[in-house]
Amino acid sequence: MKDVVETYHFHPKPINDTLSVKVYELFIEAINIRKQFFTQKEIHLFGKDSLLFDDYISNTKCDFLSKYTNALTERIDASKLYLTSLKETTLDYSGSDTLYFDANRKFDHFETSSKAEKYWRKNIRYNILRRIIEDTTNLGFIKSNFKTLEEGVKEKVIDQELCRLDEILHKDGGISQFVEEAFFNAYLGYHDPHSVFFNTQERDLFNHQLANNQMSFGITTDKNNEGKIIISNVAPGSPAFKNSEIETNDVLKSITTSNGILEAYCISNEDILKLLNDDALKKATFKIQKRNGQIKTIKLKKGRVENEENSISGYILKSVESDALKVGYINISSFYTDLEKYNALGMANDVAKEIYKLKRDRIDGLVIDLRFDGGGSLKEAVDLSGLFIDRGPVTIMRYSNDETYTLKDTKRGAVFTAPLIVLVNQFSASASELFAGAMQDYNRAIVIGSKTHGKSSAQVVMPIGRSAEEGYVKLTTERFYRPTGKTHQSVGVIPDIQFPSLYDNFDTQEQYIPYALPNDTISVSMEPKVLASKDISTVIENSKRRISENLLFQNLTSLNKRLVKDYINKKLEYPLTLEDVYNDFDTMKGMWTATQDIMINTNSCITVSNTSSRKKVLKYNEAKRKENEIVLTELSQDIMLEEAFLIMKDYINAINTK
Repeated sequence: MKDVVETYHFHPKPINDTLSVKVYELFIEAINIRKQFFTQKEIHLFGKDSLLFDDYISNTKCDFLSKYTNALTERIDASKLYLTSLKETTLDYSGSDTLYFDANRKFDHFETSSKAEKYWRKNIRYNILRRIIEDTTNLGFIKSNFKTLEEGVKEKVIDQELCRLDEILHKDGGISQFVEEAFFNAYLGYHDPHSVFFNTQERDLFNHQLANNQMSFGITTDKNNEGKIIISNVAPGSPAFKNSEIETNDVLKSITTSNGILEAYCISNEDILKLLNDDALKKATFKIQKRNGQIKTIKLKKGRVENEENSISGYILKSVESDALKVGYINISSFYTDLEKYNALGMANDVAKEIYKLKRDRIDGLVIDLRFDGGGSLKEAVDLSGLFIDRGPVTIMRYSNDETYTLKDTKRGAVFTAPLIVLVNQFSASASELFAGAMQDYNRAIVIGSKTHGKSSAQVVMPIGRSAEEGYVKLTTERFYRPTGKTHQSVGVIPDIQFPSLYDNFDTQEQYIPYALPNDTISVSMEPKVLASKDISTVIENSKRRISENLLFQNLTSLNKRLVKDYINKKLEYPLTLEDVYNDFDTMKGMWTATQDIMINTNSCITVSNTSSRKKVLKYNEAKRKENEIVLTELSQDIMLEEAFLIMKDYINAINTK
């Protein structure tokens, strides 16, 4: 791994004492989850390594990791032993202990083992009260029946916590592999936050997330509030869907493969998903429990399944009052591609097909929605840009030796030349930002929404040895820049028209991540032939006025301030009693209920409909038809989308007036 980083990383950092201290800090943070295991005494003993990690790395010595594995195992076993003893202990809810919430405080490690035990006692009592309150929201009823209710959930809460600890101990590959991979990721993470280690199954899972179709059973799993692995989704047309025995909310009991039986008990959902997406796994036997308690054993063989999240559909937005203006809408959730094929067709090709369908329905403009799109293939971002411009540079790649290479749209003409709007938010990242930035630089689109994430680096997945079992690294090998030579790294793409957002001041963007690459600029060898800039000052002013007068946007801004103060930066303390926990829980529940209510625009001025082509397809698929109805309703109630439509209306009017 050291050789791969030094050879291929965009900016490999020298192996010295500074690296040693920082890697040590990241490593301890990764294995001492939430600082709930090691005491200050143990951390002091470990501290001797803080200036030796560089020597271990230089000399390729990893045997020092065994002491961390042994210490972590001992602490987890001690925690489990103490948690088990709490089953027979009468717990105190009188308020003699105090709960402290401080999102910005740096909590230290436990001074002694007795302090660790006190933490677990608080943790268990708090979770018991939370579970009771979640199940029964009537405080009077809870008080009257507290003893019975507490007895009913106490063992479940403790068992769930024990299971969580067992997940660490029995993680795929065992705890020694968990510690080893934590060290690998600490070493990589110091170079930049996007370089990570993958074992074989993680590599397969990553590839599948970027693919528009894959060999799959068609099963997605999740963990419910009771800690059970459940079937959360069955992909239409998949082997699981065709079997008809497997349904959503079925509880997964075990998976039998040629390598043995994997019991779905005290196991992380991540390990289940990695197994299901393992390319080496072709068939398996699933034991599931139905809602009525019946146990079913089902044999499945993988088949080619479309990744529903990586599929493109076009819709038409119109005014409730008039059909005069028709605006196309396409949501892109990922810049997916086929990593196994050279020049494979992916997301951009699918968007081109949808634009063709929308043009047949005579749309006047198009909204591309990139909210929550974390990126993907840079090739797809360049190809997508090419649909809207007539040749020219799209992005400039810069390598570790400072050489640059300009990626261009080489095709004459554009697929779509009518007005374009790109909708983004804080979670639009990487390839999404490349596209949004290019459209902004070419004066090709109005970018609206919130400032984007700020990731302008590219990663390549490569093996670290001759054998797949040795693992892979997703390594930052390049940085990319806008056609102007500027970069959105750590600053994001700034929209032409900014919206208030529920996520303002959440500090989730790149600039807040440790060891993020800095922002810079490079010289340009090929100037983009940009379109003439249009005066959109009236469009901007109209949008600002509507947003300031819109009660939903006002409520959104107020709720955001409350969330930042009382949730993101929560600072609170109160006695550990039923009533105090109930009041805190009730306040938070009210906040999240308000969040859901605000996001639903019941008085929208737009309607959303399918393209003519999609209507024909849905006519023969009842399941897809029902899903589609939900999508249409959600889109029509989206206040951001409504404002995007009104901006497009003003934009087209301004163009026609000129």
